[in-house]
Amino acid sequence: MSQDLIRGHLDGLVLAVLRGGPTHGYGLIEALRDRSGGFFDLPEGSVYPALHRLERAGQVASGWSEVGGRRRRVYALTTAGRRAAEQRQNDWRSFSAAVERVFGAGGPTERTVAS
Repeated sequence: MSQDLIRGHLDGLVLAVLRGGPTHGYGLIEALRDRSGGFFDLPEGSVYPALHRLERAGQVASGWSEVGGRRRRVYALTTAGRRAAEQRQNDWRSFSAAVERVFGAGGPTERTVAS
């Protein structure tokens, strides 16, 4: 899949994962990979900028936690983030249904243009 396509949907995917509860960045990357059956195997360099963008927008909040003696930054949805996640999910369902109708419209519709 094109990086441009992923980039256009990454914020929504991050919000969707965070709907399941707070997690640290690497946990989010693993969840994206696992929940997509390996399709979204994204580098940290893609996910952390999205987290920071969502944090600046007030949709994600972060704080520190300690796990096994290691400090980790944990990200969680804010109330605005929950609303944004729901809106993005609704928008995605409408968009993907419309795309499917176009692609699945039945049979070729291309015309050959004489040059």
